Amino acid sequence: MDPTVTHQRLTDRKRVAVINAAIEEFLAAGFDATSMDRIAARANVSKRTVYNHFPSKEALFAEILRQLWDASHAGETLAYRASVPLREQLIELLVRKLRLINDEAFLALARVAIAAGIHSPERARDMVARLGEREEDLTVWIRAAAADQRLRIADPVFASHQLQGLVKAFAFWPQVTMGQPPLSETEQQTIAESAADMFLARYA
Repeated sequence: MDPTVTHQRLTDRKRVAVINAAIEEFLAAGFDATSMDRIAARANVSKRTVYNHFPSKEALFAEILRQLWDASHAGETLAYRASVPLREQLIELLVRKLRLINDEAFLALARVAIAAGIHSPERARDMVARLGEREEDLTVWIRAAAADQRLRIADPVFASHQLQGLVKAFAFWPQVTMGQPPLSETEQQTIAESAADMFLARYA
């Protein structure tokens, strides 16, 4: 076997081990109490290996959140389709988002991130910036529908935040801050349909 390929596979395995160890540490100890030393020990790798993959604890945490986000979008991206009714597309997008933010692992890490952000607003801004490096699928969809003149929206980012606020009021903040149980699939569907109808009543 090519030594280069073997080395790359070992490197990839170490990166996965670091991420898994970091998730366990963040959940067990919180953001501030977790150190790169503890992550390295749990992953059974050197501290240098951890830093070779991630320059800082903040970068590592942001990568964990991004991977959770990407996992929720496994499969084909739900791109805007000119021939499909807006309501049908929007509900599909919102149901996918609801599935992510009702995931227990995502909610647990969100609590860690929020607690870390409360203690350090600068750190919170850094995390948000890292997660915002790629435009959100919902924003991309709204932008495309507006360009096709099927939505009357001057600011797609603002409209996307409005729509996500409608969803998170039921399916994120109560679970993260008040320990409410995740929503059932039926509840998720109801919230997706209601939010889509309110959004389209304003902008379609």
